[in-house]
Amino acid sequence: MIIQRGPRAPASSHAGLSRRRFVQGLALAGAVGVAGRGRADSSMATLPGVLSGTEFDLGIGPAAVNFTGRRRIATVINGQLPAPLLRWREGDTVRIRVSNRLAEETSIHWHGILVPAAMDGVPGFSFPGIQPGETFEYRFRVRQAGTYWYHSHSGHQEQTGVYGPLVILPRDADPDGVERDHVVMLSDWSDDDPQRIVHRLKVQGDYYNYGQRTVGDFFRDIGRNGLGATIADRLDWGSMRMTPTDLADVGGGAYTYLMNGMTPAGNWTGLFRPGERLRLRFINAGAMTYFDVRIPGLPMTVIAADGQPVEQVTVEEFRIGPGETLDVVVVPPDAEAYTVFAQSMDRSGFARGTLAPRAGMSAAVPAPDPRPLLTMADMGHGGHDAADAHAGHAGHEGHEGHMMPGAPAPQAHAPTEFGPTVDMRAEMPSPRLDDPGVGLRDNGRRVLTYADLASRFPDPDGREPGRTLELHLTGHMGRYIWSFDGVPYADAGPLRFSYGERLRIRLVNDTMMEHPMHLHGMWSDLEDESGAFKVRKHTVSIKPGHTLSYRISADALGRWAYHCHLMLHMVNGMFREVIVDQEASHG
Repeated sequence: MIIQRGPRAPASSHAGLSRRRFVQGLALAGAVGVAGRGRADSSMATLPGVLSGTEFDLGIGPAAVNFTGRRRIATVINGQLPAPLLRWREGDTVRIRVSNRLAEETSIHWHGILVPAAMDGVPGFSFPGIQPGETFEYRFRVRQAGTYWYHSHSGHQEQTGVYGPLVILPRDADPDGVERDHVVMLSDWSDDDPQRIVHRLKVQGDYYNYGQRTVGDFFRDIGRNGLGATIADRLDWGSMRMTPTDLADVGGGAYTYLMNGMTPAGNWTGLFRPGERLRLRFINAGAMTYFDVRIPGLPMTVIAADGQPVEQVTVEEFRIGPGETLDVVVVPPDAEAYTVFAQSMDRSGFARGTLAPRAGMSAAVPAPDPRPLLTMADMGHGGHDAADAHAGHAGHEGHEGHMMPGAPAPQAHAPTEFGPTVDMRAEMPSPRLDDPGVGLRDNGRRVLTYADLASRFPDPDGREPGRTLELHLTGHMGRYIWSFDGVPYADAGPLRFSYGERLRIRLVNDTMMEHPMHLHGMWSDLEDESGAFKVRKHTVSIKPGHTLSYRISADALGRWAYHCHLMLHMVNGMFREVIVDQEASHG
């Protein structure tokens, strides 16, 4: 089936469209539009409309779309999915008038953009939301350059189509000498209502996990590892009521993966001339999907992460989490076509496009890699990661402390983690930034890691953090509840930063999921394992069973959102309010 109804069917079940066609989508897919415009001819898709300058008018409303053979209603901007590409220039003051043509509240958040709190676009904080029939004007000075994006922060609208790319041109000349520029926006579309997806996960946390291990796998593991080791492995996972195949809450059973709004069958195409330096601005606008990206036969030189320039590093593959952006330069040497391949972390599907010297060309599309399995080490329960664990305890929320890099000890946990909202805790989390992650280790390709990223500039603040705030990412998959330190947002008070202070956030991932963590309004300056400044980001991804830390300069007064950028984790509790004021108390 395209979308399962009632009891879950195996992935091979089908009715109407075949499973293969569902994963690849329709060749002629896209927005019908509120005015009834025809489905996009995607034989050579370009980006949606490009809007440049300092004055913009955006309208958010419903539009009919068809990605899988079923007509559905999306929420879109200016009748387009994704929304128009906005081009700004560093130093300009922009005015964006956003009109709400929906029957519900809406909003726009400028992801990674430094703006006053009232312009950040999170309803209920310093912004009232945009009510039906109303227009809200965003106005602010652009203080940065690079690749960013924008999306709704209301309900599930980001999942249903309210997202678009944002490119800010530098005030001075481009230092990377690129000759052509393409945005590659990755996303996930479901024909199903997001609320129905959440309901299914609340009833059965592994509803969309079609990769469960079978009896055949059990006997194969006995032949490979022996009876005792195989039984011990099954007992370990059974005692945690978890499965090593639980890599994504929602996968290809519900999602069709898109590249610039095109299905794999649609084949988005970016043109080039042989030998020219081509910049690809990758943006992960997926609601729930990590993508592993490669271009077979074409090395990628990373030049920017989250809009900020980094020292160049050449790789064959990278993982990008929801909310992150990554700029790479490629130099196609000949007049051949190259496939841009972005498979989901759980290998249940992929987005795909083509780089080519002319329209209509394509290259071979790789088969997805085998579905990987999590290990006890991935869960922070010892194994190959444990020997390198840096678990110096720095105190929990509201308590000051200082991280002690290199102090190997079992991880401490707050009392709130021992309750009905938490189903696991990492006892020996790993701090390794050079771990590419499950499914990418030793795959024969040069894979980017956070250890490879280094900003082209020194620590912009320069001060050592005055305190460390340790936060544990927690959840209960069976109940589908997500939280910090075992406390969902509905039951949590705000985090308070003193205006002007430099602090460290230390994250410990006690869950079996990777989480992209996004703090609004302020940069997150990632540290290496020794506590030295490494790279500036706005979204920091942390693997299961891992720990990492980053520095914050609390230089933005107001109320700010801090959350996991997996949308269903955010709306189900992994969200906090951060208040930056002159009178903050941390006691």
